[in-house]
Amino acid sequence: MNLAFAGNGAERAGLDDVEDGQESVRHPLFNDAPQSVSFNKLRKRLLRHVRQAIDDFGMLNGQKRWLIGLSGGKDSYGLLALLMDLKWRGLLPVELIACNLDQGQPNFPKHVLPEYLKSIGIAHRIEYRDTYSIVKEKVPAGGTYCSLCSRLRRGNLYRIAREEGCDALVLGHHREDILETFFMNFFHGGRLAAMPAKLLNDEGDLFVMRPLAYAAEDDLAKFAAAMQFPIIPCDLCGSQDGLQRNAMKDMLAGIEAKMPGRKDAMLRALSHVNPSHLLDPALFDFSGLVVTKPS
Repeated sequence: MNLAFAGNGAERAGLDDVEDGQESVRHPLFNDAPQSVSFNKLRKRLLRHVRQAIDDFGMLNGQKRWLIGLSGGKDSYGLLALLMDLKWRGLLPVELIACNLDQGQPNFPKHVLPEYLKSIGIAHRIEYRDTYSIVKEKVPAGGTYCSLCSRLRRGNLYRIAREEGCDALVLGHHREDILETFFMNFFHGGRLAAMPAKLLNDEGDLFVMRPLAYAAEDDLAKFAAAMQFPIIPCDLCGSQDGLQRNAMKDMLAGIEAKMPGRKDAMLRALSHVNPSHLLDPALFDFSGLVVTKPS
């Protein structure tokens, strides 16, 4: 992929630079992408969702350098491309560095990500840590790997972010990830909790941010296919059937098929919480309610 960068932030077009069907000024990363009206609408929609999440959750408050977690899946590839586009347009005043944590999974194609990241001209770091062997050793037969794998991966990414002088670790979780997490906690954890778009880690020295919080998984899948990202499947977690998350994904897909628009409604509900209409006395002072009698 041959990228020729030119111009500055003031010269580059914004997200609504042209009418549908006309040529748009696009990041060189999109040179080989479709020139169709449908792809241009998809790209603009995803960019608007990312900008909205960044604004709603104050992701640019003092941030200077972001570490982008790149797994090799469609979502993290899409996240990186969209952030690079926003930065190129002068709309994202932070330094970006992409990072892949090679966790030692069998048959992992080690050449794919370094070659791709070099081709698109993004600063990057590839880190090898054999967490695969640890997960296989610690998790009993028939157990699910996701939780332990995620904790080990997150700990290493925190370390790398600190070593690279980053303010935030930025991840590619999208709308469906957030809703699936909510229902997993609802059905299996007995609590109301989702996946926050912005989180301060336990040590208080790094933010974890999810700019794709409003982006639909289906849009990201279409975007990845159009961009022809070199997708790397997960042979560890992807090899397990019957995971709770898959059940939540199927449930949400069924609801959306019967009642289109429900996923967006659910996501809006997570941002419109009325504590007095729930049952948590630690969240709302029910015992302090008093009746005011008319004088």
